[in-house]
Amino acid sequence: MSRDSDAGLPEDAALPGTLPEPLRAELVAFRRDLHMHPELGNQEFRTTAALKARLEKAGLRPRVLATGTGLLCDVGTSGAARSSDKGGGRRAASDTRPMLALRADIDALPIPDTKTGVPYRSTVPDRAHACGHDIHTTTVLGAGLVLAELDRQGLLPNPVRLIFQPAEEVLPGGAPDAIEAGVLEGVGRIIGVHCDPKVDVGRIGLRVGAITSACDRLEVTLDGPGGHTARPHLTTDLVTAAAKVATEVPALLARRVDARAGLAVTWGRLEAGHACNVIPQHAELSGTVRCLDLAAWREAPDLVHAAIDEVAGMHRAKSVIDYIRGVPPVVNDPAVTDLLAAAMTGRRGSYAIEDTEQSLGGEDFSWYLEHVPGAMARLGVRTPGDTRRLDLHRGDFDADEEAITVGVELFTAAALLDGNRS
Repeated sequence: MSRDSDAGLPEDAALPGTLPEPLRAELVAFRRDLHMHPELGNQEFRTTAALKARLEKAGLRPRVLATGTGLLCDVGTSGAARSSDKGGGRRAASDTRPMLALRADIDALPIPDTKTGVPYRSTVPDRAHACGHDIHTTTVLGAGLVLAELDRQGLLPNPVRLIFQPAEEVLPGGAPDAIEAGVLEGVGRIIGVHCDPKVDVGRIGLRVGAITSACDRLEVTLDGPGGHTARPHLTTDLVTAAAKVATEVPALLARRVDARAGLAVTWGRLEAGHACNVIPQHAELSGTVRCLDLAAWREAPDLVHAAIDEVAGMHRAKSVIDYIRGVPPVVNDPAVTDLLAAAMTGRRGSYAIEDTEQSLGGEDFSWYLEHVPGAMARLGVRTPGDTRRLDLHRGDFDADEEAITVGVELFTAAALLDGNRS
């Protein structure tokens, strides 16, 4: 591994925070245990208990969130006034800087685990860690344990908060509840990672600005007097009205929003009628609204409502719209993205960083960024040389477990850099 001399890490120890082999093996076992026992959003009681027990064993004081699952844990709180100078002196408590938060999501998905030939396959029917949250959780846990040891040695310059958040996969995500519970109190910046099966293990993907998309849910009902298909002129032809809403609303929105905003309505369900010769009185459409731009996302509900009402009204259909807010885009702060880049460069060299494109997937990490600056990195989980086209949210998803070591290194280096900044 290369190390930049100006990366900002302490010079009196060779890469403090390096993951020792016994802890690395323990973390791999911890991740496999989580993978075998996946829990859905707001049901992560076993996961929460396992995290709490391990953090308490390290002498830390984790606090379970008010929702009953998930927890937060401060590392180095007793040393919050520790100076960043080499003399290890103390600062006045009033001079303590806000903490850096490391966030992990702990829930799984309601899909079957279809992997074969691995001993840690899910033991729970129709439940799987198919998005890598078990990796996210284990890397933050590992970073917390390493940072706790550094704090005992007097090498942690500023406290760090660990956030283990439930229900990321449940719109609008568990982040709003965690924020309401006070996880950001005393936090100045926040960082996280997300597994990326398109990036080789040992590397991360970074991007300044929006790195994910906004994602909302849309439910539409159309009603009107039905009738005989021989006399559609005497009815509200709801099948035609629903078809027009499905096709014309996305096209209409494309002409009412800057194309660079990437506002897109995509339908996943359309239901109407039960007989071939009867025009129905009721139709339903369900879909998602995705948006690449934060400002356009804030305007999206009004724009979508107006477009649906306009098209439905042209066909004399009464529309009822349920627009369910999901998550805004994750917009990476430039300074915090630079922190992640410097941390990775200091550990593994600049070759370990690659540019990443904006994803159309949603991530509730974005809610934290409505309150404090932060950034998310794509954590490579693909074994080098693997040519398969792997993706998230599939039952056969798996990760090269070397990603745990990389994630711990990234988080610990970022914490040291952030704590030592002037």
